[in-house]
Amino acid sequence: MKFLVAWCCLSTALAAGAETAAHKGSIYDVVADLTVPPVTQGDPAAGRRVTAVTPGWQQTDVRHVLYLPRDWRPGQTYPVIVEYPGNGGYRNDLGDVSDGTPESCLLGYGLSGGEGFLWVSLPFVEVAADGSRRNCLQWWGDVEETKRYCAATVRDVCNRYGGDRSRVVLCGFSRGAIACNYIGLHDDAMASLWCGFFCFSHCDGADEWPYPESDPAAATRRLGRLGNRPQWMSHELDISRAESFVKASGVSGSFTLVPIPYPNHSAAWILRAIPERAQAREWLRRAVNP
Repeated sequence: MKFLVAWCCLSTALAAGAETAAHKGSIYDVVADLTVPPVTQGDPAAGRRVTAVTPGWQQTDVRHVLYLPRDWRPGQTYPVIVEYPGNGGYRNDLGDVSDGTPESCLLGYGLSGGEGFLWVSLPFVEVAADGSRRNCLQWWGDVEETKRYCAATVRDVCNRYGGDRSRVVLCGFSRGAIACNYIGLHDDAMASLWCGFFCFSHCDGADEWPYPESDPAAATRRLGRLGNRPQWMSHELDISRAESFVKASGVSGSFTLVPIPYPNHSAAWILRAIPERAQAREWLRRAVNP
């Protein structure tokens, strides 16, 4: 198992515990240098973030959000960031909020700075008793339908807008971080879509949750599909639970474990010029240019 030196340095800096991180205060005390474009209706275009639906789901209420970078040009090829959101209905005393929608995603824009990458914010898909389908705001909805929508959307976006199928990174916050492995490594076909995984706040297998196969043994089987592809794991203040799970799994891989030195359960740190964002961008550069 490979742990990058950067993780060692950061974990040592935080070894004194919460006191070190407490000096950072809230992430909202740091002025953001990026503003995520608003979601609009209409056709995709360079610099626009729009709601979209994948062919085959037009008669449903399932929707994703697509951003074409400011430097997008027809006929050119781009790496792709695919992102899953956190659970909806979340709010805490620090001012952190998660509504569970693709519109709430932040990581892809902060990682790319709005240039050089297609960015797709995906839903989890819920199937009602009458067969109707819609975006699911908490947990996975129908896992098989969620996987189908994901794979079809990746293919469609790459075909229409020049996405490089060999350079697609899966990322997510909170529920979305767990989904990187729970959904992204759920089976061999899903696992084959990605060149890297960027997980912030939680880790598949580090905790058990109220859905089937959230236990460490099942998560270890999924992690076994990672192969030699890089995986970033980070968490607010403390990354030890993810570290413990990865070590106990016995799975070898290129893992970068980074604590984010703010207490916020929010991906808002990625919109701010902090050292961890610079490290994350360098990780991304290496992931799509191995």
